[in-house]
Amino acid sequence: MKSLSCQNKVLPLSRRDFFAGSGALLLAAGSKANAFGTTKQNTEPIIDIHQHTNYAGRSQELLLAHQRKMGITTTILLPAGTPSFGLSTHNGKTNGLQAKCGGNDVCYDFAKEYPKEFLYGSNEVPDLPDAVTEIEKYLKLGAPVIGELKFGVACDSAEMQKIYELAQTYDVPVLMHWQFEMFNYNFENFHKMLEKYPKVNFIGHAQTWWANIDKNHTDQKVLYPKTKVTPGGITDRLLRDYPNMYGDMSAGSGLLAMTRDEDHYREFLSRHQDKLLYGSDCDDAEGHGEKCQGAQTIAMIRKLAPSKEIERKILFENAKKLFKI
Repeated sequence: MKSLSCQNKVLPLSRRDFFAGSGALLLAAGSKANAFGTTKQNTEPIIDIHQHTNYAGRSQELLLAHQRKMGITTTILLPAGTPSFGLSTHNGKTNGLQAKCGGNDVCYDFAKEYPKEFLYGSNEVPDLPDAVTEIEKYLKLGAPVIGELKFGVACDSAEMQKIYELAQTYDVPVLMHWQFEMFNYNFENFHKMLEKYPKVNFIGHAQTWWANIDKNHTDQKVLYPKTKVTPGGITDRLLRDYPNMYGDMSAGSGLLAMTRDEDHYREFLSRHQDKLLYGSDCDDAEGHGEKCQGAQTIAMIRKLAPSKEIERKILFENAKKLFKI
């Protein structure tokens, strides 16, 4: 397949996967109910591998309340890169991970304020001259992951490979957002990176990643397919064939992958039970109900997991092992 390009493409109106952001009344209600205390929905630990600070303008107080309301034991905060205005950030239009997300310093400071509940990743715009230096700074401070890498570059580019080499040196996974003609181009060629960097664990996320669980997904412009799933798509094969490939179940795209064909996904969970990781990636303030895709994802995992053992792997044990928590 041809390499993909972002040039002359119309940007989507919103960063959000599948769900719209919450409104002011929702934020106020979440703050009143959950801004203090550590209410948990259950006593079983859950690791959320995908959250953000300042997400769509959500306050840090509401972030804390949201995670506690969902019953999350440990949250990994994924930072944005330095604001820049080149092709990789679509001339600045996708700075802040296209959602006003906080950078390395914000995630680091918040995690240090709540060290028993939060960890922080490390990130930078790949084609900035000091990208590796900036990422390495936070790896040295203890960041257990690089990402979320959500930039308008080829996933097999020289700039990205420098980051993969850094991940190999520090033995940390790399979390990547795949979105056709927007972020991390050349998804169909990524198997070459898995082969070139077998010691690096990669985590797939977002629309193009989850759309391609289906063998019959041929129109990559369709980011949220709702048809029944035939096993054997690119994503299914990457998880099956490469020990260093994992899947991040967060966002509307991850939730849709489950709800579009529940019978298929039960088998998918069983087949890839050691490779799947729970994440929320939601910007609401409630932390429960239909407005919170993170809470819905937890509920669907519990509904579709073929066994309690598989449920616990996905909600906790796989992440604990991968991130050395």
